[in-house]
Amino acid sequence: MKVDDIKTIGVVGAGTMGSGIAQVAASAGFKVVLRDISDEALERGMNIIKKSLSRMVKKEKITQNQADEIINRIKTTKDLSDLKDVDYVIEAVFEKMEIKKELFSELDKLTREEVILSTNTSSLSITEIASATERPDKVVGMHFFNPVPVLPLVEIVQGLTTSDETVELAYQLAKKMGKTPIKTKDQPGFIVNRILVPYMNEAAWAFMEGVGSAEEIDQAMKLGANMPIGPLALIDLVGVDVALDVLEVLYKEFGDPKFRPAPILRQMARAGHLGRKTGKGFFTYEDKT
Repeated sequence: MKVDDIKTIGVVGAGTMGSGIAQVAASAGFKVVLRDISDEALERGMNIIKKSLSRMVKKEKITQNQADEIINRIKTTKDLSDLKDVDYVIEAVFEKMEIKKELFSELDKLTREEVILSTNTSSLSITEIASATERPDKVVGMHFFNPVPVLPLVEIVQGLTTSDETVELAYQLAKKMGKTPIKTKDQPGFIVNRILVPYMNEAAWAFMEGVGSAEEIDQAMKLGANMPIGPLALIDLVGVDVALDVLEVLYKEFGDPKFRPAPILRQMARAGHLGRKTGKGFFTYEDKT
């Protein structure tokens, strides 16, 4: 299969990442089948997309007609079998290995044998996910970054069994979606999160130990290290639960204490203080987006 053969992309998961991926794919002219397990999740996902496109119209980056066309390219469904005729799959469900492996096993049976199955995982093993299929050579990581419509990077992750042809196709597809792809190997956290998440975690430790307030820690890193956003605000943007999940994977896989999650992250996750998406994290937010 070549990138020009891809006309319809199946996106599994309509959360923050999945909805963003669906928007970017539809904006690039692809038809999209967006699947989630409930009407509520699908409605939330489509609302995220509509709000994002509305902002782009207000900024005159696109016209209202273009926004409407993008929306019309996206079909939503709760039925996984509606993905049986798609030309490419991008999975963006919960960052839990058991869930992903079960899903990929189903997708493997459902889709045509030449279809690439990609995962938006931010830290889990591509090789292990691929082991749940009969086409491990056609399983690849496509790690987008939040907010997907804004950030240009996509990490193309090659598992131990992923073929070079699959990697190249994912690379070309990311470019066609208007992104800047980079290739990386299947190591915990890949490139960005292996470097970035320990930085965020250290900020959480500093906050927990009273080194400074959340405002002071973030201001220090913005003014002293020229960061565009402070590390604690970044955790809130990514999601406290997501940051914790990535740290747990890094800590388990490497066995290195430098990746041990700050206990405050686990406490916040238990309290439901997950950042922007719940309105409260290290900071408080009125707009839960």
